Amino acid sequence: MQLHFSPSMRSITISSNNGFIDLMKIKVAARHISYRTLFHTILILAFLLPFVFILTALVTLEGVNKCSSFDCLGRRLGPRLLGRVDDSGVSTPFLPYWKCFLDLPCSLQFICNFNMSWSFVVMIMVQQRLVKDFYKILNQVNTEEIPDGLKLPDSFSQLVSEMKNDQYDAKTFAFMLRAMMEKLEKELRESKFAELMNKHFAASSIPKGIHCLSLRLTDEYSSNAHARRQLPSPELLPVLSNNSYYHFVLSTDNILAASVVVTSAVQSSLEPEKIVFHIITDKKTYAGMHSWFALNPVSPAIVEVKGVHQFDWLTRENVPVLEAVENHNGIRNYYHGNHVAGANLSDTTPRTFASKLQARSPKYISLLNHLRIYLPELFPNLDKVVFLDDDVVIQRDLAPLWEIDLRGKVNGAVETCKGEDEWVMSKHFRNYFNFSHPLIARHLDPDECAWAYGMNIFDLRAWRKTNIRETYHSWLKENLKSNLTMWKLGTLPPALIAFKGHVHPIDPSWHMLGLGYQSKTNVENVKKAAVIHYNGQSKPWLQIGFEHLRPFWTKYVNYSNDFVRNCHILES
Repeated sequence: MQLHFSPSMRSITISSNNGFIDLMKIKVAARHISYRTLFHTILILAFLLPFVFILTALVTLEGVNKCSSFDCLGRRLGPRLLGRVDDSGVSTPFLPYWKCFLDLPCSLQFICNFNMSWSFVVMIMVQQRLVKDFYKILNQVNTEEIPDGLKLPDSFSQLVSEMKNDQYDAKTFAFMLRAMMEKLEKELRESKFAELMNKHFAASSIPKGIHCLSLRLTDEYSSNAHARRQLPSPELLPVLSNNSYYHFVLSTDNILAASVVVTSAVQSSLEPEKIVFHIITDKKTYAGMHSWFALNPVSPAIVEVKGVHQFDWLTRENVPVLEAVENHNGIRNYYHGNHVAGANLSDTTPRTFASKLQARSPKYISLLNHLRIYLPELFPNLDKVVFLDDDVVIQRDLAPLWEIDLRGKVNGAVETCKGEDEWVMSKHFRNYFNFSHPLIARHLDPDECAWAYGMNIFDLRAWRKTNIRETYHSWLKENLKSNLTMWKLGTLPPALIAFKGHVHPIDPSWHMLGLGYQSKTNVENVKKAAVIHYNGQSKPWLQIGFEHLRPFWTKYVNYSNDFVRNCHILES
């Protein structure tokens, strides 16, 4: 049997072996596409192409930055079209749609779903266009000037109401919103500066209760012999120069604050009988201060109260610079004058303004604030003393301070450049001095670490071998000559220069600072510190003191005392 294929491949002939008899002839039909087939093909494409378009759009929207080529897009679409399992093991939901084409109800449902998907895609495209147009309007409004005479609504609800009634366009609405925000920012800024000014005046003033306490105790000094008794008693006078005792020096005109410092130190001490307090005050407060400690002894500790007028060494010849500081008209105007006049508030941040106000505290020109530089002369028989500010509270026994080896240095102090807190523990010389001044730039390093006043252990023997006091005076004179352009802030800057090379760092746990301007101070850290310092404007005896930090101070105030109660000093 033989098979014969025609040249056109349209017929096949099967014949016997002898070739005479054709057993079978088969004709193959021509390869024409029928209308029925074409209809089905178009129908399938009508369903398929929009589906692919929608899927492509969704994939693109999901990650427009993830695919930048057709090859990448194919790799993303392929598994979805074929219904393959993705990396998480979940099968894609698109394979059932292919089977849906063979069923008419399902096909109609698919068409409905397609219309919804198409509407969703169109909505996304319209939203993207609106967002682009809105950004364009915002950029225009941000760069253009606000039109003159633009009347601003008083509230956002009024703005919305006017927008509905007047049919504002987007650009007008953006201008209105920008003008309202700038007006609000200006008002907030002015309010902040006003708050800082009020806080400065509150911090610089004397509370009525404390002023009353001083007056009543002064009157008691003149009428009550017991209030005038000698402090300490005559048999204890040798202790004032006995170096086996722990000698503290406190310079203040605040009677209530002094009582807290002394009481907290005595109650925290393991050997209170070895504590000696040397309290120095001014002439007008001396009688009241003496009365308080005469009528309220802190036994077994010993307290001496002296006025600056009782020190023979404090004469005009020995402290001429400080007299000039107190009497210089320009300086008095700087510390007591109008703190806003001449200040360009538009170019000043509230924080900078607050720092400048703090630098203008009147206490910085008080002789009491400069007395610490004369400790070797005021106490010629003492070897070591701890000097305390009147806004501190002692929470731990300070006797170990006398055991610290200062390694020949004069001043044991906590450095303030080793912490993360930018307000308190990240201070360098650049924070205190004007390094654009040639004298400052020539002699000082802006990156040198600063240290803290308020709780310092001083080796008076080593101090007497130096020229610290002379250096302090010479730099004060230079700053006066330069009209206070070398530094502004009080007694610490000249001390940073005078004690340069004479400071021994002590552990920071001895002295925690910032309780007078750090409202977010960690209370647990406060409890652990040996000495807490309310440096700053928010003193604990003022109404502007921080409520959560005030109890560490108030617990040492004797609110049952008759003088305290009669002056209406209440625990708040």
